[in-house]
Amino acid sequence: MKAMLVAFVAIAVIAVGSNLILGQVGFSSEDRAAGPSVRLD
Repeated sequence: MKAMLVAFVAIAVIAVGSNLILGQVGFSSEDRAAGPSVRLD
């Protein structure tokens, strides 16, 4: 049970961390999929 809880916490940390890092680098899905003619709010 303890290993499963540690794994859930690790998954959450990896997901949030990768979201923040990729957003800072400019590799978010918004930046990759949108061209200059697309207006995203």
